[in-house]
Amino acid sequence: MRTLFVGAGATGGYFGGRLAEAGRDITFLVRPARAATLAERGLRIHSPAGDSTIPVRTVTAGEIDGPYDLIVLAVKSYGLDGALNDLKPAVGPETVIVPLLNGMRHIDALISAFGSGHVYGGVCMIAGTLTDEGDVVQLTGLQRLAYGPLDGGPDPRLPAVTEALSGAEFDSEGTTTVTQQMWEKWLFLASLGVVTTLMRSPVSEVLAAPGGPAFTDRVIAEAVAIVTAAGHPPREQALTFLRGSITNARKVPTTSSMYRDMQAGRPVEADAIVGDLVAHAERLGVDAPLYAAAYTNLSVYSRGRTG
Repeated sequence: MRTLFVGAGATGGYFGGRLAEAGRDITFLVRPARAATLAERGLRIHSPAGDSTIPVRTVTAGEIDGPYDLIVLAVKSYGLDGALNDLKPAVGPETVIVPLLNGMRHIDALISAFGSGHVYGGVCMIAGTLTDEGDVVQLTGLQRLAYGPLDGGPDPRLPAVTEALSGAEFDSEGTTTVTQQMWEKWLFLASLGVVTTLMRSPVSEVLAAPGGPAFTDRVIAEAVAIVTAAGHPPREQALTFLRGSITNARKVPTTSSMYRDMQAGRPVEADAIVGDLVAHAERLGVDAPLYAAAYTNLSVYSRGRTG
């Protein structure tokens, strides 16, 4: 399938780069400055498995020459509106859009812009960042994609999408449970994000502090209560993964993407990851004081950054 990755940051750059390296038909829609960097240096990936430099094809807004079969949307939530406008010429009658954004708010925006027939759900699991030079750094061995129809029903395009997003060295799965997986990833990200941003520390340092384990337990309990009240109770394997990740963080300096962004003075996805859960809690009558405090904290940071 002719595939367009919208964004070549830590997420889009890693998965799109690995697929290009495996011979898939991949083009990146990027800003001019990013296009220039990729033309000069190639897409450079540093990972625990070794380093790669991958020559990649790019286009910028206004250069799209027609519809793509598959669009993978890999931007931060605060870049969604601009991305929706930029990718419009790439959407044809049978185009499938797989978003890899955090939270759930982007689904409504995509359906509003392009119609439900074009929009899949998508989940990516990776810990990564960009260097100042624009290289992708994979921080751990976690690397997984899942995608599929939001309603869990059959779709004749899913086998072709699965083939297009497979064949590289990461786990890739076409699934009928993608909506549930999106909620479970939200639970994971929000819990890790609240722990690290509210305490301004990696999880290991929080757990080592007096009251730290009890605090992380309360953060997880609040998130579980919210998503359960919203109609998406996490499955046991999701809870095991979350609690195992927190427990394993005693040995390694586990952080969240929001924490790393705060430390670097970059924008954070406060609304999509934490604020929307707080809104769900208020609407559903779920008591979530730690999430409310974390959202206020992130909002103060965001105002100070732009004020």
